[in-house]
This record gives sequence, C-alpha cells and structure tokens, in this order.
Amino acid sequence: MRIKIIGSAGSQLMPLMEKYDCKIVDSKPELIITYGGDGALLGAEREYPDIPKLPLRSAALCPEHPIESQLENFFTNQPEPAELIKLVGTAHEQSLLAVNDIFIHNLDPVSAVRYRIWIDDKLYAREIVGDGVGIATVHGSTAYYRSITHSVFRIGIGLAFCNSTEVVNHLVLPETSVIRVKIIRGPAILVADNSPKRIELNEEDEVIMRKDSSTALVCGLDNFMCQRCRTLRHPSKTPF
Repeated sequence: MRIKIIGSAGSQLMPLMEKYDCKIVDSKPELIITYGGDGALLGAEREYPDIPKLPLRSAALCPEHPIESQLENFFTNQPEPAELIKLVGTAHEQSLLAVNDIFIHNLDPVSAVRYRIWIDDKLYAREIVGDGVGIATVHGSTAYYRSITHSVFRIGIGLAFCNSTEVVNHLVLPETSVIRVKIIRGPAILVADNSPKRIELNEEDEVIMRKDSSTALVCGLDNFMCQRCRTLRHPSKTPF
C-alpha cells in the first residue's frame, strides 16, 4: 500500500510503519495518514480528495488509543472507511467545499452583517443582523457549530446563527436542504473549514449552501472522535 503521511510531527510515525507492508510516498498515495488534530485531517481532505484518510492523534491528545494500537488495528483488520458528507458554498460562480462547515462572516469585526435567508426557497427571515450564519455536518457539529449553539446533532445539517440581534433558533435540517443567503449589508466573507481560501461578499451578493455530491472517506473515525479522550482533555465541558 502506498501511504503518504501528513502532519508537522509525522516523522514520529516512520519507525512504527516499518513493520507493515507499505511504502511511504510523496505522490500517488492510496492512503493518507494524518498525524495531528482536526486541522490536519481537514487540510488533507482538501488537498487529496477521494483518497481514504486514517487520522491519528498523539498519545497526549488521545491516551485511550495509542498510535501503535491504532496502526495495528488498521493494518490487521483493513476496515472499510466511513463516508462523511461534504458541504459546498457557492458565490460569484466560485465554490468552497467543507467536511465540517461553511460559514458567512462579517469581514469587518466591528460591523455586523445584515442578510436575508431562505430555506428550500421559502423565506425564513427577511433580515437578520449578526456576525454571520452557516451550516455544519454531523461531523462538524462538534466543532464551530457547537461553540455557537452549545449543542450537537446526529442526523441532518445544522444551521447556526452567530451573535444575531434577532431571536432566531438554530435549526437541524434534512441533508437535502438548500440554504440561500442574500447580503443586505456587508462586507462579508464566505469560508469553509480551515481553508485559507475565502470569497468576499458585498451588498446584493447571494450565497447557496448545501450538501455536495462528494464524500470524505475516513478510517478509524470512532477512535479519532473518541468521546472519553475529548472529555479528559476538557473535563469541564459536556462530553460529545
């Protein structure tokens, strides 16, 4: 198996890989191993879509699942990767893909953005004022969506309103939902996951956010998203 390792401390994995029937490569990999946190996985999926990923956390971050045991389990059992849905945000004939979330943010931190929003072509709110709005996947619901809403969800797509002056409820919608946002007053930006790419938005610009047709293939996701390990790292927070 041709494997590429991604992560700032990826060299630490090299001695552990010697016992397995694999070849570490820089190009044309059949599997990507990411060593780090969520950001490493998101960046790898953005750079190498359609290639299965095996995300690993260090022992300090995931004491319940040592790297050695995770690698042994993978190479011994060869588990089928889980398919994670992706989201797409489109504006100005440009698109951004995300595994976690797509968000519209105010570009000027001292000035709120005003926007109108439709859900499946039905007007949901004529005008909302706030720092932004966006959608998240189930996988992404434990990330930025959770910090905004103080909640997670297990099915569908989450719609979150960031620091809105209006009293609007965060929603969990069917995966097939299409969200359309019109900027009434900007400037704003459209962002996806931790991507450095962003799309600037101004008055009258519209954004479409929805589920994409592509998916992310991820192995060992249960260990990577281990609830106990995350609780140990953040004992004061409610476990996912």
